[in-house]
Amino acid sequence: MPAFAALAAFLPRTGRAGAQLYENLADSVRGALASQIADSVPPVRRLGSDAERDAYEAWMHEMSSRLEARLPEKRTRADLLQTLDYECVRAGLDRQMVLGLIQVESNFRKYAISDAGARGLMQVMPFWTRLIGDGKERRLFEIRTNLRYGCVILRHYIDAEEGDLFRALGRYNGSLGQAQYPNAVLAAWQRDWGYPRRNARAGTSY
Repeated sequence: MPAFAALAAFLPRTGRAGAQLYENLADSVRGALASQIADSVPPVRRLGSDAERDAYEAWMHEMSSRLEARLPEKRTRADLLQTLDYECVRAGLDRQMVLGLIQVESNFRKYAISDAGARGLMQVMPFWTRLIGDGKERRLFEIRTNLRYGCVILRHYIDAEEGDLFRALGRYNGSLGQAQYPNAVLAAWQRDWGYPRRNARAGTSY
């Protein structure tokens, strides 16, 4: 048995049963998604003013406090939140919504594997690494790699659904047309991760 297969047998299978479904992408779409995955810029957002830095630090402190029961290690929380902030702003996603999605998908377990084989914090299906990435599916257990794929994929679905978040979440879970999963994410977002929101597009601040 390959070493990774042996490791996988012992990893917690705590992810949601649903998962993204494979789809044929136009070459232009596939190329655009691949370029977004390949961007190697360090995941630290530039903060242009004292007000932006203060807002970011307040958000980090508040979110770290909320995560402490799930992730006791402070450095782990900081790494997750810093990367999540960067990837969400880059993809034009609401950070609080993505925290709700992660809670529903994996409950913040970076090694979670669903029954369908989706992996990591945002439960990304391995076929995406071959479709738009480098084929290294083991890297889906890395915080940055998982959040990069998850945010790029969710942005793709939102765009494909012309901004309809409910339908996009259904596609993310492979349950388009069913309300259970989108409702669970929206409920977790509102119940556990509500926070004042500013701008939502990449390159701006929250």
